[in-house]
Amino acid sequence: MATISVQELVKNFGTFQAVRNASFAVPDGTFFVMLGPSGCGKTTTLRMIAGLELPTSGRILLDGEDVTFKRASRRDIAFVFQLFALYPHMNVHANIAYPLVSEGVARSDVRLRVEEAARTLRIAHLLDRSVSGLSSGDRQRVALGRAIVRKPKAFLMDEPLGALDTELREAMIAELRALHDRIGATTVYVTHDQMEAMAMADSIAVMNNGVIEQLGPPQEIYDRPASAFVADFIGSPPMNLLPFTGRLSAGQRRVHLGGSALDVPEILEAVAEGEHLLGARPEHVWIDADGALPGEIFGLEYLGTTQIATIETEAGMVKARLSSKQRVTVGETVRLGFDTDRLSLFAAGSRRAIETALRHRRPGRTRAREGAHG
Repeated sequence: MATISVQELVKNFGTFQAVRNASFAVPDGTFFVMLGPSGCGKTTTLRMIAGLELPTSGRILLDGEDVTFKRASRRDIAFVFQLFALYPHMNVHANIAYPLVSEGVARSDVRLRVEEAARTLRIAHLLDRSVSGLSSGDRQRVALGRAIVRKPKAFLMDEPLGALDTELREAMIAELRALHDRIGATTVYVTHDQMEAMAMADSIAVMNNGVIEQLGPPQEIYDRPASAFVADFIGSPPMNLLPFTGRLSAGQRRVHLGGSALDVPEILEAVAEGEHLLGARPEHVWIDADGALPGEIFGLEYLGTTQIATIETEAGMVKARLSSKQRVTVGETVRLGFDTDRLSLFAAGSRRAIETALRHRRPGRTRAREGAHG
């Protein structure tokens, strides 16, 4: 397998800039996910790594070799698409073997490598079957088999589970990660689905409007989002983002939302006057008689062991993840408490995270009141 290095990559389509100065490294054996909404530039970046698109500027290194302008066929990379793109007139064995046959690999080696790939994917019993009669999950395994049979330096996957239904997709998430671990692959995986990214990735690049907004391990991105976009895009429900106005000073530990004062992690930088945002994950909000922010319960969503309460406050709607055993009713007047140590702040205009004491701690679980708010 190989290390992939992307350096200051830019891609323009006429006057439209699809990718802007993207830089990241994918260490050997890493499962790297590019996550973002449709049109954010993640697939374009993947296609440039594969050689299916040429960059406007920047460099792509594969195992230290500059492959920026090399043909896709000379990069020793396997690409798995969202659509399976199998040959319907061939059986499973022939579909998996096709890349090797095209390269002129000896027939005996083809058979051994196809059988090895089929065992790895647990489809050895399907080798003689027609692909047209297979389930979606098995067709996706065949497409993966056609990729891994070549033993390439890296695997690139573009929304490979996008065509599957929810139940099958969840099963394939576990299988894909297990496959990655078994073969020690270097994988770059593109998706718009945060569940896929959080479940599989060693590292995630969150993209928006052609820019990588944040790069890091899943827990860091969840606990310490680098921008309001990341905070809103990651999480279900996403982070609450509550506007407040003021000038922030280094050492400050409190902000005002309307008429309510909330404690926050110590602010480590001065920030000019503006309408900033306070961010709180729903699991870091609870109902507390001594809470700082008053509100009224607007709606309840039962989720089994937990429930999502939507509370209307003077600062806006707030979602809190509560235990399903907690008795609350729509229309009830409540006060909200917050886990001060887990709050984020985002600056007006740039919407980038403001440096606080929270951002200099290691990510971790909420240390207080977990039982109180589910």
